[in-house]
Amino acid sequence: MAEESGDVFDPSKVNLAEFSRKTGLSRSKARTLQDKGFKAAPHGRCGKKAETTVLTGFTGVLDDLLRRSVTNSEVCFERIAEQGYKGGLTSVKTYIKDHADLVPAKRRLVEPQGSRGRRFQTGPGESYQMDWGFVEVEDWRGRTYKIACFAMICHHCGTCYIEFFPNARQENLFIGMVHAFMLMGVPDHVLTDNMKSVVIRRDFEGRPVWQADYAAFMACVGFKTRLCKPRHPFTKGKVERLVRFVKGNFLAGRTFADVTQLNADALAWCVAQGSRYRRAVDCIPADKHANSCLPAAHVVAIADDVACYLCPRRKISFDGFVSYEGRRFGVPYWYAGKTCRISREGSVLHVYSEDLSQELAAHAVTWGRRDSFCSDQYADIQPCELPTAPVKTTIAQLEPPKVKSAFEKFDFEGML
Repeated sequence: MAEESGDVFDPSKVNLAEFSRKTGLSRSKARTLQDKGFKAAPHGRCGKKAETTVLTGFTGVLDDLLRRSVTNSEVCFERIAEQGYKGGLTSVKTYIKDHADLVPAKRRLVEPQGSRGRRFQTGPGESYQMDWGFVEVEDWRGRTYKIACFAMICHHCGTCYIEFFPNARQENLFIGMVHAFMLMGVPDHVLTDNMKSVVIRRDFEGRPVWQADYAAFMACVGFKTRLCKPRHPFTKGKVERLVRFVKGNFLAGRTFADVTQLNADALAWCVAQGSRYRRAVDCIPADKHANSCLPAAHVVAIADDVACYLCPRRKISFDGFVSYEGRRFGVPYWYAGKTCRISREGSVLHVYSEDLSQELAAHAVTWGRRDSFCSDQYADIQPCELPTAPVKTTIAQLEPPKVKSAFEKFDFEGML
């Protein structure tokens, strides 16, 4: 209004109706500003902050996450939402930005971009990618150990599956693959790297020489395997990115009681991630997989031969125990076989005969280090060592010496 009036502008003679129309203020507010010469005084509470906010009571959790280098706002939001936070994501983002000094400094190295490669695409149910990831766990005693994360993802739609195991042995690889196939279907081929549990070496023509047990597993389930070129990790970039996403999103700041609970949370996390829209594939992975990929893949049939891969073989020790996941479980004494099969379903461990025709025992998995006995593990209550070979050694025992009587000193005539 001053620019329109030029040099003859007088604030005391401003048309309040025009001022209210341009500013959107009420007539009484405009009249108050005119009395003050159109100079807005600062608010009486300007610069003051509220004593309690929507984040009050949750800042300690956020500070702990920031000190552990967890700066993902969605992860922080999920962690405090589990504890009762009712606010929004914007407040969390603002808090992370204002408290960036809590994040430990990282030394960043600038590397060249390197060569580029075009991403290839596959049809529905044509290819899955799988890999192992490893993470360190710190227990309540302060000791650290490693656990393995099996990851598989559909190359067409991005539907994923993860499962945690105490180690990355071949038997755990088979269990993870069968569990993933039960949920996602069996594809035409699986893309993986040159792990020792899959391939032994390559022949003089460059063709892979499969590990014998893995070759039998492929023939049993009904799929083929393609290997990546050595030292070429971005060939299976989807599963590599999935492993990094699991470490940065699902595992960030997480605590767990045992592997059973961790796998239950991981399965729920996979379902939640599959139900979200993904810009990379321009779809909701769960819907696209159910409509396109799952009909193209074939269903895995849990027959006796496939069930054997879900129940690894174990040798029974001399004292009637089998070892599984770092613990020992008892086997009944009346079972005459030297080997049996083990299967853990949640918090219950089942012991089966070698041919899976009979369940020998069921143990509650306590995740402790003590041995778990079964009711009829031993025939006798007390252990008794019996000879296992015929006795051939003979020794002689002398007659015990005669003990003199106390009255012998009174035998003057030799009667005693």
